Amino acid sequence: MQLGFIGLGKMGANMVQRLLNDGHNIVVYDRSVEAMNSLAEKGATAVNSLAEMVEKLEHPCAIWIMVPSGGPVTNTIAELKPLLSAGDILIDGGNSNYKDTQSRGADLKESGIHYMDVGTSGGIWGLKLGYCMMIGAETEDFQRLEPIFKTLAPENGYMHVGALGAGHYSKMIHNGIEYGMMEAYGEGFEILRASGFNYDLGKLSNLWMNGSVIRSWLLELCGNAFTRDPDLEQIRGYVEDSGEGRWTIMEAIDKNVPAPALTLALMIRFRSRQQDSFSAKVIAALRNEFGGHGVKKKD
Repeated sequence: MQLGFIGLGKMGANMVQRLLNDGHNIVVYDRSVEAMNSLAEKGATAVNSLAEMVEKLEHPCAIWIMVPSGGPVTNTIAELKPLLSAGDILIDGGNSNYKDTQSRGADLKESGIHYMDVGTSGGIWGLKLGYCMMIGAETEDFQRLEPIFKTLAPENGYMHVGALGAGHYSKMIHNGIEYGMMEAYGEGFEILRASGFNYDLGKLSNLWMNGSVIRSWLLELCGNAFTRDPDLEQIRGYVEDSGEGRWTIMEAIDKNVPAPALTLALMIRFRSRQQDSFSAKVIAALRNEFGGHGVKKKD
């Protein structure tokens, strides 16, 4: 099947490679000429502009957008829109806010252009293992592009989850859950490390992958990390968030759904970016003021 593909980053390039391996005809574009040339050597057709991409595709065409959420998606669609025809399909496979997705779809619909959102999970391992995909679309559009999803996903790894926006909404909640799971593993392993029992955390992680109720792919990745660097000395405990966790918490607030674990996991990420928390300074100062508790002075 023929597909245009925009965005050849860590996930995008691997997705294209997986599609090429299964015989699909992929036309690629990225600002990085090196990224395009690498895939051209493996069978993709590289182009120098979005206009050239649209010219290379048979219409009605399908184009997958795999660029960062927000402005990059908006700008890409704005450039593509005048080049496309009624019946063409755009797919946003990134982590866009579902409200933006619905708004973009409504605007494109006025020109007869179809829009799909595909929440995509799998990270850098997707080339080998496949990608889990949550697809929001009209049924006809989903069915038309199903050969693409079958190639990208492992067995039972893709699903038409609902109308436009449903794919990005479910991926948003997926990532919110991920925050909570990662925080639980992080806290547990820190307690183990402080226990005095001198655990081999890599081997313990691998043990728990066999029959334990807390086994998961994230736990397997913990074991990999501990095996390479038992005390994680090469890593600074600075944790970013890419947006979906925040959106999940905002959605919980809007829907009056209590989500204390997910909310706290997000707050801990904020705390990880502070060298010295001002709020902790305030608490230390207050304990000293009312109880004479000692405070640690800065060097």
